[in-house]
Amino acid sequence: MSAALDIFRALGDATRLRIFCLLRAMELAVGEIAQVVGQSQPRVSRHVRILAEAGLVERRKEGNWVFLRIGRGDAAMALLALFDRLALSENDALWQAADLARLAAVRDDRARAADAYFADHAEHWDAIRSLHVAEAEVEAAMRAMLNGDPIGRLLDIGTGTGRVVELFGAQALCVTAIDRSPDMLRLARAKLPDDAGDRYALVIGDFMDLPVEAGAADTVVLHQVLHYAQAPEQVIAEAARACASDGRVLIVDFAPHQREELRLRDQHARLGFSDDQIEGWFGAAGLALERVETLPGQELTVKLWLGRRRADARVVPIEGRKAS
Repeated sequence: MSAALDIFRALGDATRLRIFCLLRAMELAVGEIAQVVGQSQPRVSRHVRILAEAGLVERRKEGNWVFLRIGRGDAAMALLALFDRLALSENDALWQAADLARLAAVRDDRARAADAYFADHAEHWDAIRSLHVAEAEVEAAMRAMLNGDPIGRLLDIGTGTGRVVELFGAQALCVTAIDRSPDMLRLARAKLPDDAGDRYALVIGDFMDLPVEAGAADTVVLHQVLHYAQAPEQVIAEAARACASDGRVLIVDFAPHQREELRLRDQHARLGFSDDQIEGWFGAAGLALERVETLPGQELTVKLWLGRRRADARVVPIEGRKAS
């Protein structure tokens, strides 16, 4: 009875009800909610605290920001089902339409921030891209490799600007995108579709210690990420741990090269990978190498390696991890 009272008290305020409805549309920061509902951040934070204490909202810290989404508990799910069955009054429909219009402005702000970032860094990105094959060709090869099975639950490790989410998110049952940079996650968030709802989770985390349960994904993608790893074999082991039985891991990266400036200027820890290296690391992680694709570029060759988690695989755990 106490839990039920907390829930009804939490939703007994018009602003908190608006916040709950807004979070159905997309994950939002406290400041973004304040922008939509036209209230101060401290006041919105108090509303959020009440919703969180009732189990209706979950907080997620990302750098200096706090993002919010609908809670995953039974109470929140039951309320969502109830709201779907209720017909809105004319007045309710008007304020909801107004909130959604202001929410569109939040999306526009995110998109403008992403555009500004790329404008500031365009010369740097273009210099790296000029060394290898066109992105469109790489993405076509990625689609071809993953075309055999449904995407299912997608895990994008090192999402960066969110391009993998853009490419495969619509086909996935749900998406978890992980990056260690809050700035990159904000760029990725600008690319989420208008109907993202709670199917997409953008999470701060490290590829050496993924914040996901074992077997949480059906498709795992590391797109131009592995060369930043000091211990690539451990990153692959973590990807395999997160991969469900018979799930797939797709790695897109460079073949071995001698562009030392990428190590010095762009913090590449590894100057590419050979097929033998990837196959060996896959095998140690309980993955069978199924397919390899080679895309020669101007000075750098892009490689795609697709592995599948063997049903009988037992992954040797990284420190602090349980075997799965």
